[in-house]
Amino acid sequence: MGDLSTAATALPGTTGTTGATRDRIIDAAMELFSEHGYRGTSITRIEQAAGLSPGAGGIYHHFPSKEALLTAGVQRQLSRLAALRDIRRLFADLGDLRTELTIAARYVLAELDQEAQLLRLLASEARHGPKILTDAVAQVVEATYREFVEWIIDRSGPVVSARQADAIAAIGLGALISVRLFPNLLGTAQSKVDDNAIVETWVSALEHLLTTVKPDVSA
Repeated sequence: MGDLSTAATALPGTTGTTGATRDRIIDAAMELFSEHGYRGTSITRIEQAAGLSPGAGGIYHHFPSKEALLTAGVQRQLSRLAALRDIRRLFADLGDLRTELTIAARYVLAELDQEAQLLRLLASEARHGPKILTDAVAQVVEATYREFVEWIIDRSGPVVSARQADAIAAIGLGALISVRLFPNLLGTAQSKVDDNAIVETWVSALEHLLTTVKPDVSA
């Protein structure tokens, strides 16, 4: 992923005094990208939303292209999600499965709420948008999924096979992600089921899967 840092690098000559303007441009761009899509958002529209003179090209003093602006925005939001992938660190020395699962569920939902813009953007553009969005999907979903699989294996020992851990992780993370992704994807209101009920049910389901799993004869 070394190409991402290169694409998002500010233009030569920029200084710390331009940081506030740069952040304002990123804020405006990510909001517009999430609402109208990357291809549906023009540089002029971003300039207007960021308080710059529309059509004057002020954005290019901070970013060489619209894709570089997108890359900077996605990078910033991915850095906020980095802790989400380190699931095992959250559970250090807790020693209680139900407590660990409850923390996991609430943490994942909170992080997904914080990154609602990125979720909407990924949902609308990931398949046909710039490569940065494909890479973002890999970081947000695939890496988090792999960490959860590894935690399940570490937590369960030889009782749960790698194949079973894959299935449990897919069911568990898929359920939590869908709670937040579907409203963003379909543009509908959040589910009327409150988070407390979702978390309680999710924890009970995952606890049951992890404690009653049968030996995997195909492993």
